[in-house]
Amino acid sequence: MPDDVSPARNGYGAAAHRPAPQHPSPSIPLTPAPDPRPPAIPSPSSFAPGPAAPAAERLRVVVADDNPVVRAGLGVLLSGRADIQVVAEAADGREAYERTLEHRPDVVLLDVRMPGVDGISALPHLVGIAPVLMLTYSRESEIVHEALRLGAGGYLVHGEFTANQLVQAVRDTKDGRANFTVTAADALLAHMRHGTPPQRGPLPEGLGSALATAPAPPPAHTAEPSEGLSQLQPVVGQSSVSGGSVSTPNRQQYGLSSREVEVMDLIASGMSNQQIAATCFISEKTVKNHINRIFTKLHSTTRSEAIAHWLGTAPRNPGRQP
Repeated sequence: MPDDVSPARNGYGAAAHRPAPQHPSPSIPLTPAPDPRPPAIPSPSSFAPGPAAPAAERLRVVVADDNPVVRAGLGVLLSGRADIQVVAEAADGREAYERTLEHRPDVVLLDVRMPGVDGISALPHLVGIAPVLMLTYSRESEIVHEALRLGAGGYLVHGEFTANQLVQAVRDTKDGRANFTVTAADALLAHMRHGTPPQRGPLPEGLGSALATAPAPPPAHTAEPSEGLSQLQPVVGQSSVSGGSVSTPNRQQYGLSSREVEVMDLIASGMSNQQIAATCFISEKTVKNHINRIFTKLHSTTRSEAIAHWLGTAPRNPGRQP
């Protein structure tokens, strides 16, 4: 074949077009287009673990009861809750004082009748260290009154509460909220409805006399009633030990209904709205409605003023109706 071969022609007489050889083009760096999708959120497992959160401090309790079965049962019940720990037990009032002084608990559960130093005798010593919740079989009204006078933050009678109610009462006592079972609440109401009681006599079985050097209860505050019932109102505490120095007021003049009388008695005892609602099995809103009507009928604007009118200790104001 000759060297100078002319390119083949197509049917139109033109040389057939041959494609140019393909050569790879040099790579050109391009900026990638932004990804319209939101960035992926890394899973928690991709982070290094942080420091563990501190565990909540448990509520520390001392149980004082001469019955070892009761102490064991309370220990199992309370320590079985995640936020409560029984730190010590005591079999009488003196041991309760020693354990409370040693451990400085948040709450002391205290029985009344114990050998040696009973609960009423030990109570004035204990309330200066920790809040005390009476937990006992003793249901006599004289004992209930004396325990509250000496500073107990609540009074529960065995057989009148459930396990959950006891646990909640322990928590409430630590926060300054009072709890009463039916017997204790009835005793308190009866005490208030009869006005000024007679001079205090001896307690059943000589309770409260084991420690002749027991200190006097803390002085009552003159401020408005607080959330707790660790102390009665000043006028109530004075009348309970003065042998009737304050005359019984004529309460019928105010025209209060039976429910309003009940609520006013509880106000005078130092209870908060929340405590009154729990005692009367009504809502706090209903309690507030009763209090508003009571204040109107007693011509009062504050709890202290209403208590003074109710107990007959308010000064006479000639320019205003009683």
